[in-house]
Amino acid sequence: MLKYIDTDIVFQELPDEVTLAINLSGCPCRCPGCHSSQLWGDGGCDLTDEALDTLIEQQGRDITAVSFMGGDAAPSEVDRLAGHIRNRFPKLHTSWWSGRSLLSPAVDISNFDYIKLGPYLAHLGGLRSPRTNQRLYRVQNATLHDITPRLRRS
Repeated sequence: MLKYIDTDIVFQELPDEVTLAINLSGCPCRCPGCHSSQLWGDGGCDLTDEALDTLIEQQGRDITAVSFMGGDAAPSEVDRLAGHIRNRFPKLHTSWWSGRSLLSPAVDISNFDYIKLGPYLAHLGGLRSPRTNQRLYRVQNATLHDITPRLRRS
């Protein structure tokens, strides 16, 4: 079972979205220089279907997307929860921010609108850096389309 440390409403992670970011604990990636090292431990609350529903319902119509930040220790569970959102809240977009370079075969991309892949490498920077190794994809027609350039600062 996945656990979450906290949530936040964010505006920069996904283009044109107001996103409920759910910060998942137990990250096995442990990227040097990670800005979310608090997610490396196994703390937090269980992210059950009911807990997820409550987190979403507390936001009302203020959000347009839900993003799972982490969850690389249990990709099939992230996938299942994204599918739950698809069924229960069909108007919301879903995303997963993974620190892995490759998408797990346990993931059905049709459960997601966005997927971020790639570990954080300090010398290359994050998604806004023109040198980054990380990629943000928009899922369209069961295909990943790289939209990383939309996040870059001019």
